[in-house]
Amino acid sequence: MQTSHRCRLRVLVLCSALACLGEAVQAQSQAQSQSGRNAVPTARRVDTLQRQVEAQGQQIEALRSQLAEQEARFREMQERLTQSQSQSQEVRQEARKPAVRPPGTPVPDAGGAATAASAAVAAESAEAGERPVQVGVAPAAQEVAPPMAQIFDEPSILTPPGRFVFEPSFQYSYSSNDRVALVGYTVIPAILIGLIDVREVKRNTLVPALTGRWGVGSKTELELKVPYVIRSDSTVSREIFTGASVDNVFNTKGNGIGDVEVAMRYQLFSAKENWPYLVGGLRFKSRTGKDPFEVVTDCVNRCLGNTTGTGLPLDVPTGSGFYSLQPSLTWLFPTDPAVFFGGLSYTYNFERDDVSRLVLNNQQEMLGSIKPGDVWGMNFGMGLSINERSSFSMGVELYSIGPTEQNGQTVRGSVRTQLASLLLGYSFRLTDKTNINVSVGAGLTRDTPDLTLTVRVPMSF
Repeated sequence: MQTSHRCRLRVLVLCSALACLGEAVQAQSQAQSQSGRNAVPTARRVDTLQRQVEAQGQQIEALRSQLAEQEARFREMQERLTQSQSQSQEVRQEARKPAVRPPGTPVPDAGGAATAASAAVAAESAEAGERPVQVGVAPAAQEVAPPMAQIFDEPSILTPPGRFVFEPSFQYSYSSNDRVALVGYTVIPAILIGLIDVREVKRNTLVPALTGRWGVGSKTELELKVPYVIRSDSTVSREIFTGASVDNVFNTKGNGIGDVEVAMRYQLFSAKENWPYLVGGLRFKSRTGKDPFEVVTDCVNRCLGNTTGTGLPLDVPTGSGFYSLQPSLTWLFPTDPAVFFGGLSYTYNFERDDVSRLVLNNQQEMLGSIKPGDVWGMNFGMGLSINERSSFSMGVELYSIGPTEQNGQTVRGSVRTQLASLLLGYSFRLTDKTNINVSVGAGLTRDTPDLTLTVRVPMSF
């Protein structure tokens, strides 16, 4: 800019000088013509002046060409500067958008494009012999996007290779169920001759757990989960055949280690065009917890036909009592600005033979072979990033549990059970390696727990 202004000033000064010189020469020429044009020194002076005028004219033309070149170069630099600024603005806008980090995907550097553009402009300016122009300040590198708020047991994102995630968690659930049994016959409608067994069961369950996940490779993850179960059940009932006129409360409590689980997940496909990420999983559940057949049942001899016992366990089991294997398929489809996810699962419960349960007076009641019903599961939901540190998720979880079989026959009164829950979750990034996830579930069917609250704190190492 300073060079172009100087050139213009020089041109203006030379033009003014030439104009004055031309007027002087013309005046002198007229005077000489009027005097007869006989003086030889005057003619020589005029020739000298004309040669100087021609030389100055050539210099003016050269300056004009240089000025044109400078203006063209200036316009080119201005266009490149405008283009680099627009690219920097686009990079900043992309950096502000919430990003979901798929498995094994590196975090992009938001300031790389702007820095490269500034360096290119500075290099071109140096080649042109001008002072480099600074194209703004490159934005700071984009912070790592927070993981999606986890609301289901199966996480949607794998652990990066070579990293370890330690996740302490705490889950509280509350359920209430009413049961009415009528034994008798009716004389007329609404009049019952017989006995009524009314039971209301309230259950509070606390499950603190420690979970470790290890990224074995770019597409493989291993997991180990160790839960500890604390249960408290209260049964309000008026037992059948006892002739009680008031309600009785039967309280049971128990705590201990639950069923330890191990799992493996493998990424099958990466997102391409309209295809989501697909992760296959396999989970095995042991029977390390106290199963329902190890606790003492409140019966005098046998619960079948017993009229004096409640038929309820005196202690609370902390495990299911059966081994199970669960293959699953989880999908994740990132869009802008939401992320859609879901999964399918099937849980196969292994059969146990020669099962017996313990009743009062240390008596054993043989039950034979027991086969719990298999479980079909499905879930789906949506995650939305609120800002660079927090995200929100919501989804629905469905389970269909088959009836239980005893000695190859369906247990009387056992039917297929449908469970459904609506879940809302929130995730907040405390540090670069620590997040906190909070989810709340509400039961949509009578057999589903009324309330479920889960808090997870995954820490990456």
